[in-house]
Amino acid sequence: MSKTIDFIFDFGSPNAYLAYRALPGVLERSGAELNLVPCLLGGIFKATGNQSPVQAFAPVKGKLEYFRIEIMRFVKKHGLDDFAFNPNFPVNTLMMMRGAIAAEMDGRLDDYVEAGMRQMWEQELKMDDPDVFAAAMTDAGFDGPALLERIQEPEVKAKLINNTAAAVDRGTFGIPTFYVGDEMYFGKDRLLEVEEAAS
Repeated sequence: MSKTIDFIFDFGSPNAYLAYRALPGVLERSGAELNLVPCLLGGIFKATGNQSPVQAFAPVKGKLEYFRIEIMRFVKKHGLDDFAFNPNFPVNTLMMMRGAIAAEMDGRLDDYVEAGMRQMWEQELKMDDPDVFAAAMTDAGFDGPALLERIQEPEVKAKLINNTAAAVDRGTFGIPTFYVGDEMYFGKDRLLEVEEAAS
């Protein structure tokens, strides 16, 4: 029986995008299945007292510069030439993440995640602007205006809150986080271990 890799993600993390783009090779080599779990990174930070690397590393001389070097090494290693650091960063991803929940309820989460990752980290769109969000999702084959309505539904809001709380209860403190069974792996640089655990 193939194992499952749970991928805790939020579109606001460039490292979530990088891990997402590197995951197909992991899945192919390991034979594992991927379970996408939309969570709100801001909610995770609030619940755990964590903060983004940009905030955490800012006072440390040279750390942010190295953080960017590490990202570019990963980009080069995995041939992710379409990656572009979104000039609107940080983007409030509440709309996008609620949209992911709505898409999941409609059985279209895979398509939605592909679109959202591309919009944020390849097309450099300001996805916390409702007009931009609706137009981009329409271009990706969704009904953008309908999604804007769906993200206000209580069931959608509750599911995102519950996903986020469940991830925190499981030990998640940041994104990207992976689980293979009960084992947790944090960060894009743990993909080798994720693959080994899933193989």
